[in-house]
Amino acid sequence: MTDGHGAVRLVIVDDHPVVRDGLRGMFDLVPDVEVVGEASSGPEAVAVVRNLGLTGVHVVLMDLRMPGGDGVEAIRELRAQGTTPRVLVLTTYDTDRDVRGALEAGADGFMLKDARRDDLVRGVRDVAAGRPVLAAEALAVLAHRSDPTPLLTPREVEVLRVVAAGGTNRAAADRLFVSEATVKTHLLRLYAKLGVGDRAAAVRVGYERGIL
Repeated sequence: MTDGHGAVRLVIVDDHPVVRDGLRGMFDLVPDVEVVGEASSGPEAVAVVRNLGLTGVHVVLMDLRMPGGDGVEAIRELRAQGTTPRVLVLTTYDTDRDVRGALEAGADGFMLKDARRDDLVRGVRDVAAGRPVLAAEALAVLAHRSDPTPLLTPREVEVLRVVAAGGTNRAAADRLFVSEATVKTHLLRLYAKLGVGDRAAAVRVGYERGIL
């Protein structure tokens, strides 16, 4: 998910101006990442992405707890609108509520603000390329969950059900009133969460884990 020049177009979302300035300064030194927007709250982030257009942003670097509107709700809103940017959460908090809330809302990755510079840059690149990114702390939270069901969003579960019934991407798109491209994005995300690489394996794991 990059433009013709290979640059990852990034929006930084954090309620602290100093943090945003620091992140922008850091990414300004990275040749293949271009900061195209900033926001100080969840609602502002949604507006910035909308104004830049669906193809104008590749990755949103999203804080979670912000006085003007939290990141989890912003992620839900972005997904509900069918927007295509990947969302990489960058937060100070690693509680079960924060990790699960972000991933269930549709985040593609979860990192903490004490991450090293190189790891954060790599995380942005990985998320832009469609690879899920989870900090060790987030993985530890998920490993201790009592519920074995993967953190699929309700929309991802709907797509998986259509696939399990033998439906095509077009069938899923028609049923969910979205584009085929959006269905493909949901499929890629649920593949990553289930640890599979194709439709058949996704359906098999869906039945094994009681999702279907």
